[in-house]
Amino acid sequence: MKFAIIQFPGSNCDHDAYHATRHVLGQQAEFVWHKETRLRGADVVVLPGGFSYGDYLRTGAIARFSPVMQRVREFAEAGGPVIGICNGFQVLLEAGFLEGALLRNRGLKFLCRHVHVRVEQTDTPFSCGASVGQVLKLPIAHGEGNYHAAPDTVAALEANRQVVFRYCCAAGTVTDAGNPNGSLNEIAGVCNRRRNVVGIMPHPERACESALGSEDGRVVLESVVTAMAATGAA
Repeated sequence: MKFAIIQFPGSNCDHDAYHATRHVLGQQAEFVWHKETRLRGADVVVLPGGFSYGDYLRTGAIARFSPVMQRVREFAEAGGPVIGICNGFQVLLEAGFLEGALLRNRGLKFLCRHVHVRVEQTDTPFSCGASVGQVLKLPIAHGEGNYHAAPDTVAALEANRQVVFRYCCAAGTVTDAGNPNGSLNEIAGVCNRRRNVVGIMPHPERACESALGSEDGRVVLESVVTAMAATGAA
């Protein structure tokens, strides 16, 4: 199967995503520049982390206008699996693929460390290989990761089981102490109602090898390989 790694000016986790999918998982992977208007037969689209357009205006606000995003939208509307990681999550929110917004971290400081997230739902392409309640150790690297939405939006996300990942402590208990950035309801990742588009703030692609301090991120990327294999794409 083939991953398309979208590159925006300022992306800095594109090579991490490529390494994880190509060299760790052993799948096909190809960079797709933001000005392109085709996805080159991709089975999965990855919007990587970084600082697209230098985070000018707002994080992800300019990247959503890149020509490739129309192809990504068509791909998602056709049911294709799309994951936005960190800045990629911000782009998906700005583009309206997902609901809510990511604000400055409480404390107003950039955070770069490992955190723990709990898998809340396993019926998405990026969590189907996990188990409900499984705790993953993943790194974060963001200044605007504080998930926020109107109360009725948050209530709908919870009711529709669209909260896929939630910050927690190492034992899996969801408490404010395990919430690094102030996100409402300790939300670390959500999906759309169709469940094929997932945004996650921590970096699974940076936690695929033991030398990096954790291999837990593999479950996120291996899940979509499994999901696509079931459709005959792999």
